[in-house]
Amino acid sequence: MKTDIKPKEKVIALAKPYEPTDREKAALEATRARRVKTPRIKATPTDKAVELSLDHPDGVHGRALLMSAFGTGEGAFIDELLVQLGRASSDGAQQPIEQNGQRIAPPNEQRLNFFAAVIKGIRPKDEVESMIAAQMAVIHSLTLEFASKLALAGDLIWRDSAERTLNRLARTFTALVEALKRYRSSSEQTIKVEHQHVTVNNSGQALVAGNVAGGIGSTQKKESTS
Repeated sequence: MKTDIKPKEKVIALAKPYEPTDREKAALEATRARRVKTPRIKATPTDKAVELSLDHPDGVHGRALLMSAFGTGEGAFIDELLVQLGRASSDGAQQPIEQNGQRIAPPNEQRLNFFAAVIKGIRPKDEVESMIAAQMAVIHSLTLEFASKLALAGDLIWRDSAERTLNRLARTFTALVEALKRYRSSSEQTIKVEHQHVTVNNSGQALVAGNVAGGIGSTQKKESTS
């Protein structure tokens, strides 16, 4: 006696696509609007060095995007700043490499791109603002690093040392924010003529009356009356 037993048909339930809420849609659009699009920086170790490159199909346009985001038109500036940021991003977690007769820690690619994201977020207008932004990014990273060391420090001496360093770094970051604010305000001073009119008195002399406000101070001339 033969019995044909057919296997049960598998029921495949198709997952319903996620439907975001209106708030989620608005948040996504706001995030896209705020993003400064530049290619990701890649750190590729070689036998003798670490090569920094941009993840972009065209090197010229990728480089132009990054330079624009960093507020510079100087190729020498962006090249050296990336090298400096790469060195500052090293955390010792990767295997050291030999370079120019010295053993150095290769850049941390994730941290390097974090530095770049901080600079882009500050939206520097020139090289000075870009350098201040770079220092802010590095100091912030070190601040949180020493905050972690302070939390894990068991010995009182190590705890005091980490606390002092943390306080210095936090004060330095605040000073950099103030320095950027002062630099920007000094470069944005404008002279605005609020009101002005010209009259001619009986002697034929022209008199100018009005308020002129500037970034440093203001001068006001009042029409004299006789």
